[in-house]
Amino acid sequence: IYRSYFAFSKNPRINSKGLETSAVLGFVNSLVEVIKKENPTHIAVVFDTPAATIRHEEYSEYKANREAMPEGISIALPYIDQLLEAFNISKLYADGYEADDVIGTLAKKAEKQGFVTYMMTPDKDFAQLVSENILLYRPGNKWKPTETWGVQEVLNKFEIQDVSQVIDFLGMMGDAVDNIPGLPGVGEKTAKKLLAEYGNMEGLLENAHLVKGKLGEKIQAHKEQGILSKRLATILLDAPVEIDEAALAVKKFDAEKVQALFEELEFRNLAKRLLDQSEIHEKVEKSNADTSQKISPNDGQMDLFAIGVDDTPPTPSYQTIEDLKTNYTLVESSEQRATLLEQLLQQQSVCFDTETTGLNPLKADIIGISFSYQKNEAYYVHIAEGQEEAVVNEFKGFFEHTEIEKIAQNLKYDYKMLAKYGVHIKAPIFDTMLAHYLLEPDQRHNMDVLAQNYLNYSPVSIETLIGKKGKNQLSMRQAPLEQLYPYACEDADITFQLKEIFHKKLDSSKSYEVFKKIEMPLIPVLSAMEMEGIKIDIDALSDFSKELEQKIVELNDNVQQLAGTPFNLASPK
Repeated sequence: IYRSYFAFSKNPRINSKGLETSAVLGFVNSLVEVIKKENPTHIAVVFDTPAATIRHEEYSEYKANREAMPEGISIALPYIDQLLEAFNISKLYADGYEADDVIGTLAKKAEKQGFVTYMMTPDKDFAQLVSENILLYRPGNKWKPTETWGVQEVLNKFEIQDVSQVIDFLGMMGDAVDNIPGLPGVGEKTAKKLLAEYGNMEGLLENAHLVKGKLGEKIQAHKEQGILSKRLATILLDAPVEIDEAALAVKKFDAEKVQALFEELEFRNLAKRLLDQSEIHEKVEKSNADTSQKISPNDGQMDLFAIGVDDTPPTPSYQTIEDLKTNYTLVESSEQRATLLEQLLQQQSVCFDTETTGLNPLKADIIGISFSYQKNEAYYVHIAEGQEEAVVNEFKGFFEHTEIEKIAQNLKYDYKMLAKYGVHIKAPIFDTMLAHYLLEPDQRHNMDVLAQNYLNYSPVSIETLIGKKGKNQLSMRQAPLEQLYPYACEDADITFQLKEIFHKKLDSSKSYEVFKKIEMPLIPVLSAMEMEGIKIDIDALSDFSKELEQKIVELNDNVQQLAGTPFNLASPK
């Protein structure tokens, strides 16, 4: 699930309701793909539980440095539960044990009953379970193919003589992700060398005095830590789970439940392929006709579901500026600017966007301003070099109007840019970037992504105007005006449309008051601070830092005394 979620980190999948579906989409694609390709007779999906495990009880620091679950994953979990139910696939877990332990226990029990088991995970720790009948199935991606590790592959990968040495290898190295300490100074190469010479962790520790130099001293001083690390790295084989062949058998999915769930998540393409293929299969069963469709011997079931599956979903077909009838106007003369200003002062809400020569508003020059107050309609005010302050100040009455709402994407940048020319934007204001941050803090907030996710629209790329980043990239001032003004108008038009969507979402999520009373008033405050800069007394801060360090030590000692036992105060466990 994590793998699926982060695979879409640069371009998260969000449906029309604003729900991020990346983790669910990646999971269902992987699920259907593995069943389609491998045609298993039995299957289960195994999860961790929130309960503390034996490892946590033995070592309180175990996995203590793990970050909190991303919101996009926690939102996805209930849908994945529904998905497994609709697909009639068992969900297994055991309090006090990790998913690794449940998988290990099942694999070993299945082996005794004559099954060949595939453990689908990219985690190399599972290599310790590999045998002639237990294989590690490591899913691939667009950079590398899927791998299946048997005994020989494990021996070659870890450069060991026996699979049982994998645990020793993991214990010696430790694991920063799981916070397993390992032996100090032992990395991958050293672990392989020590295993070749001493066989296992116990053999190494018994002969630690023979290891030369600082490494030998460190190993001798951390023997107990080595034994602890090996225990923490060992997958347990006594989880309270049993092999229920009937429950684990691959079954037909519930078409009605799948359709309802896919409709809610808006997986239209996947639903069409999956459900249409299911209908075809039902007709084949009824007519008993000869077909190339793959049927498993298990209850006449279709090879779940013998359909084409996307490793990554197809690239969405976004609308572009070429698909829409837009009314974008270039404003160049003083007469045109006066007419536009008169129109702006009659509006309740207007979106604007500044075009500049750089990303630093304190150093860049303004070259134009775009305005939009109606969908698919916008104006671009071109500003010639040397006329920046004069033209900007022509619109001072609009920007400092206290009854007209000014809308922008990343408004703080525009605030600082206009302030350079003596124009200070007055409330009411609305920043679409900050609005989206309140709505979806874990997602990306740049305008192009927002336009794709909420408007099904792909804006003009800035690279079409000034080229790709590098020494040959042009300045925005050098961009052809006939290309620049539609690009600038589009930015204001899109932002205006996004504002309408985000305002409603803020209202429905009861976040608008926070947005209006805290986030928006902070924009001019932070802008003023950034423009002015903050003077600091370095010597005073240095002295204060030393005082705080001493106070922390004293407080830690007091807490340890009150607790009556030493422990790591910094640990979240």
